[in-house]
Amino acid sequence: MTDALKTLILGSGPAGYTAAIYAARANLAPVVLAGNQPGGQLTITSDVENYPGFPEGVMGPEMMEMFKRQAERFGTKVEYELAEKVDLSRRPFRVWTNAEKEYRTQSLIVATGASALYLGLENEKKLQGRGVSACATCDGFFFKGKKVYVVGGGDSACEEASFLTKFAREVHLLVRRDALRASKIMQQRVLEHPKVTVHWNTQVLDVLDVAQGKVTGLLLEDTKTKARRQVDAEGLFLAIGHRPNTELFKGMLDLDPVGYIRTVPGKTATNIAGVFACGDAQDSYYRQAITAAGTGCMAAIEVERWLEAQHA
Repeated sequence: MTDALKTLILGSGPAGYTAAIYAARANLAPVVLAGNQPGGQLTITSDVENYPGFPEGVMGPEMMEMFKRQAERFGTKVEYELAEKVDLSRRPFRVWTNAEKEYRTQSLIVATGASALYLGLENEKKLQGRGVSACATCDGFFFKGKKVYVVGGGDSACEEASFLTKFAREVHLLVRRDALRASKIMQQRVLEHPKVTVHWNTQVLDVLDVAQGKVTGLLLEDTKTKARRQVDAEGLFLAIGHRPNTELFKGMLDLDPVGYIRTVPGKTATNIAGVFACGDAQDSYYRQAITAAGTGCMAAIEVERWLEAQHA
């Protein structure tokens, strides 16, 4: 590509598409590189019921298709490519993709998202959205009166377990060690809650579905004795962390120890002028579609104003 774009957006989740909508309406003619999971994490979410404007709920993939159509309506160009290499040392920035194409752009919006960490079990992937989830806030409502298990021992796991008590009949927390890593107050909430049972030194070996297409049980193992047991379960929530999809920017953008992109407080600007980050690539706290969309809007507005200041 010879002529530099005004802005290039990496990622096609709620943050990326919202940034595209605002950038397109500002006549910036954005190009979105959809990445290796077009639509982001919502494409593996069944019903989305907590996004404003959808009183009856909406399927995750359907919602992201609407985001895409809205962005394209204003002139956004979506390319189904994955950025594999970037040069942010000077402007125009350069981005190379898996389609062996090079993009040059005056500004860059990073909306590459984050990926939930999974245990690596075969059935775990097969049953995503059918009883296996990595987001209690997103899916907890669907487990009213059910028996669910949460994997993890940190703050996230305790928060997920506490949240699920609002819906589930029983919440079982599976901890690989004999202690929680969570903060004292989070530990207290879980250990004292009548609906929560903590299973120490326990790990999941398999997710069972008994050919029903949904979670019906788990195969557990004691990490010390290696004794195994099978338990009935209607849901499995994984809370062993998220990994931001920011490997591409190591050594260029300022990242925190986990890999989330550090931005100017209250804004989306990064340590490199002209590069902005939004959504789960820079948000380790909220990790919701609505907040990702909000920061996508912020990024596009900041890009527009930054380009104006550069007389671009």
